[in-house]
Amino acid sequence: MTMLTRLRTTGVDETALWEAVAAVEDPEIHRSLGDLGMLREAKAGRGGRVHVEVALTTSGCPLRERLREDVTAAALSVAGVGAVDVSFGTLSERERLALSQRLREQRATGIGEHTRVYAVASGKGGIGKSTVTTNLAVALAAQGKRVGVLDADVWGYSVPQLFGVRRNPVALKGLMLPVEAHGVRLMSVGFFVDENEPVVWRGPMLHKALEQFLTDVHWDNPDVLLIDLPPGTGDITLSLLELLPQAALLAVTTPQVAAQTVASRVGRMARDMRMPVAGVVENMSALACECGRHTALFGSGGGRRLADELDTDLLGQIPIDAALTASGDAGTPVVASTPDAPSAVALAEVAARLPVVRRPLAGVPLPLSVV
Repeated sequence: MTMLTRLRTTGVDETALWEAVAAVEDPEIHRSLGDLGMLREAKAGRGGRVHVEVALTTSGCPLRERLREDVTAAALSVAGVGAVDVSFGTLSERERLALSQRLREQRATGIGEHTRVYAVASGKGGIGKSTVTTNLAVALAAQGKRVGVLDADVWGYSVPQLFGVRRNPVALKGLMLPVEAHGVRLMSVGFFVDENEPVVWRGPMLHKALEQFLTDVHWDNPDVLLIDLPPGTGDITLSLLELLPQAALLAVTTPQVAAQTVASRVGRMARDMRMPVAGVVENMSALACECGRHTALFGSGGGRRLADELDTDLLGQIPIDAALTASGDAGTPVVASTPDAPSAVALAEVAARLPVVRRPLAGVPLPLSVV
């Protein structure tokens, strides 16, 4: 049957149908189904009904229904299509291996040389560093940037809770696909263990896990990568500075002298390792009441003192409000759930002020070539 005869019989141009569906982007890999070789079939039947078959990366694909909706919408955009049946298969082991290799060859994994990397550190726990990281990431994604968050706080991971997601990442023959929520790509040890299960790892295991999170995850060369560091200046912080020499420190403190003093130790460590400082964020600067009053619960001046000590900018002061505290329990960052809350406004302003920082070449070994 010729294409013309087929078109007359079905009323649908199958070439246009294939092209429309092939252009649909896989929501985890962020490449088109055609480029990934995941489109198996796009055929037209009688009465404007078409059938599309897509091969998933895994049978338990968590975004199956989203993909079904996108494929259906793309097919319905073709003239003559009135109904769409979507079925799913699974890539074979050989196809999964080939896809993983192709992504690696295209340098689509890891962190690109133009990625802005911010290591968010606090020196001590309990000051809302992870909340700041989470909301900055969502605010940057809302600006149209491709953003990733690496939860390096292995023992006190909280990114899964703050983003409201808890599922295992899809593994693709040695390549992990980050979990995505609110437009941000995420990786955390919390996706691999039960919620109440403690992580008991020593230094070598930590270093290897972090290395895999950086090199074996399909980050897809994001514009910005935020790293939620654990408190202090231990193994994880040192390992990440070795693995990501382009990272800049984003120091988080509260107005209290005690928090500022501890955070300054992280700043001194960064300075000793020639790590640039992007700026300081003062969290819990005041309690913002719905009546409009702001009460300084933890004193004042900690952020400014730390910024002066590190010779950097105070990027913002984040108040506490009811929307911010509720957002952490609900698993929806406040900049997404209540963007007009005082805390959300302040966090969005910090995201807009984040500077582009490049590490100075002094002390950095450069490759030599012999002519």
